[in-house]
Formats: sequence, C-alpha cells, structure tokens
Amino acid sequence: MESAGEYLSLVSTVSLEPEPIPLDLKIVLMGDRQLYYMLCAYDSDFAELFKVPADFDDVIDREPENDLLFARFAATIAAREKLLPFDKSAIARLIERASRLAEDTEKISLLIAPIADLMREADFLASEADAEQVTAAHVDEAVEAQISRTDRLRERSHEAIARDILMVDTEGEAVGQVNGLSVLQLGQSSFGRPGRITARVRTGGQSARIIDIEREVDLGGPLHSKGMLILSGYLAGTFLPREPLSLSASLVFEQSYGGVDGDSASSAELYALLSALADLPIKQSLAVTGSVNQMGEVQAIGGVNEKIEGFFDICARRGLTGDQGVLIPAANVKHLMLRQDVVDAAERGMFAIYPVARIEEGVELLMDLPAGARERNGEFPPNSVFARVEAALTRFAAAARPPMPRGAAKDGGFRVS
Repeated sequence: MESAGEYLSLVSTVSLEPEPIPLDLKIVLMGDRQLYYMLCAYDSDFAELFKVPADFDDVIDREPENDLLFARFAATIAAREKLLPFDKSAIARLIERASRLAEDTEKISLLIAPIADLMREADFLASEADAEQVTAAHVDEAVEAQISRTDRLRERSHEAIARDILMVDTEGEAVGQVNGLSVLQLGQSSFGRPGRITARVRTGGQSARIIDIEREVDLGGPLHSKGMLILSGYLAGTFLPREPLSLSASLVFEQSYGGVDGDSASSAELYALLSALADLPIKQSLAVTGSVNQMGEVQAIGGVNEKIEGFFDICARRGLTGDQGVLIPAANVKHLMLRQDVVDAAERGMFAIYPVARIEEGVELLMDLPAGARERNGEFPPNSVFARVEAALTRFAAAARPPMPRGAAKDGGFRVS
C-alpha cells in the first residue's frame, strides 16, 4: 500500500512503512452489472485483479416448479418476519407482482426487497382489519397504497389533460393527429402519459424532407431521430417506386417541453403522416405505441403496461365509452401485466387492447378503411388508404417537376412553326 502523495511524487518526505503482512484470502465484490462493465472499461487493473466474473440473472422462467419455489420463498420471509400466513390467493398476487416487476408474463423477478416490502405492508393491512391471514385483497390494497404515495406528479399530469390544459382527445376523429404514449420515470415510480402527435404535409420540391421539429430545436435524441429516418425509408420503399418523393412534412409532439428520445412513437408518427397524406381522419379514442422498421413491421417497446394504464386513466376520468383502446406491438402481448381495474374494463368490453404486427393492421383500425396491397397491375385498390397516399404523393411529384420549355413536345422534341 502506498499513499497517493508518494505514488504521484507530490510529497518529498517519506514516512515509516509497515512491514508486509502475509494474507491468504479472497475478495468478492457484489454489485450492479452496469457498474462492473464501467470498471472494466475505465480501470485497466480491475479485470486483472478480479478475474472470475459471475453474472447472475435477476429473473427466472414462470413455470409451475418455479411458482412453487417462489411460494416457499414468500413463506420463508413471512416466518422470518413473523408475518401473518399468506393464503394461496395472496401468493398468486405476489407472483403476479413479481412478473410485473420483470415486465414479462413468462418471467418472475428475483428482486427480494420490493416483494418483502409488499408482504410487510399487506401484513400490516391484514392486522389492522383483524384478519387471520393475508389475502389477495390485502396485497392489492398494499400495491394501491404504494402507488398512491408517489403519484402526485402522475395525478397532476392526468388532471391537466382531464381539464383540457394539455390537449388530448379521447373521442372523435381528426386528420393528421394521433395519440402517442410515453413513460415518465421518477425515482422508483413510473407512469404513462398520452400526448398528441401531429403531422402537416405539402409539396416538397428541392427541399423535400420530413422535418422532425423535436430534432430541429435540439429536443430530440439520436434514437428518436433514427425513428424519423426510418419513416422516410418506409415511405420511399412503399410508395412511388419509380419516382423520387417530393414531400415536405413536419412532425411534432404537441405541448412537449422536455427532451424526447427513443423510437417507440415512430409507428404513431407514421400513422399521423399517412393520415395527413390520405386526408383521412384517425380515431382519437385510440392511442398508439410501438416502433416501426423500414419494412412496415411494428416492433416491441418498453413500458407497455404503464403506457396502456396511462391512457386508460384519462379515458376513465372522462368516462369509458367502449370505443377506447390502445394499439400495441404484437410482440408485447407476452409483457402484459396490467392493473386489475384495466383487466376488468377489458373483460366488460369497455376498453380494448389491439396487438398489431404490421402498419397495415394499425391503419385499418385507426381509419376504418383497408390499407391496401399492390395488385398485379402495380396499383393499390382504388378505395384503400394507400391508394389515396400514393395519389397525393403523385400530385406532389407532378407539382415539383420543372415546367416544360415553351414549344417543347411531349416526346422530348420541339414543334416547328
């Protein structure tokens, strides 16, 4: 061991040094995997000193055998903490909560602290009610209490929408306008918030491009910009294969005053753009989440449960009509672990969740018209959304062409008078 001053030659005097002590021991560091990778990247000695890494997973498969192990784990905590016994309905709720923490219906989180805290709070509520054992109702009450203690900002955000301060429609139709969904993470709590996305289009000419207003004012991150460029690739590959696109469009998250990143709104932005081009309205009773690739496939995103619940809360405040719902990527179905009130509303037919695999499916849900596929003659069906989009792009391309010189013939020659 050397002092930093001596090692860096900052001290001219030398103090007495103790004799080395022979040691035979192991040092084991436990911590977050991200911290481990950072130490490996920035400390050249770290990998040399700690040569045997072990990366333990924090989730396991949700199988009958593991469900039983989880129940034994919960019983161990109850016995150690001298809690009331948990009946099978309470254990089922704990397993569902562990799946919610894992954000996957096919997995169970192994994070002990949140489950143990939930068990203690459920035990307290059961004791207050003079119950002999903890039931599912006590666990649900504990979960609601945990959420309510940290939902001040969520409540303020949703209140602003309910009072029409933040403009989000949950009924009616509008052209070039769609409800996107985002997740706000604040400490250990997170919640979904809907937001309006709008698109405007016109002839492009030489300045043809899709303008990402968030990026133009340095509010859009690189992943969001990537999603916008993917939209351009999708349009170029789907419409007017023999002509360049002459389209100028602008897309923006309305009433968004902070940074925007991630591509989970790229499918919503594409729907708004297609709606503006086709001049067809989008149902405002539906909200959209999911990223899209250049082939038109809708890809999985994170925070799907919070996003669905965020839009559901706004609809419930205004009154459920039975027409409201959320479009999610089909790949996210296995991640659904929704609150019980959302599940109950879906079972009653008052709220719907639509898994979408391709943009065409979402177009038909949002605009109530077939999207359309190219026929053998190379054209889209006349009454389809894509036919209207391509017709608009054709008009833009024609308007952007330079005027033909006077006297020029259509075949490229000149008339002689």
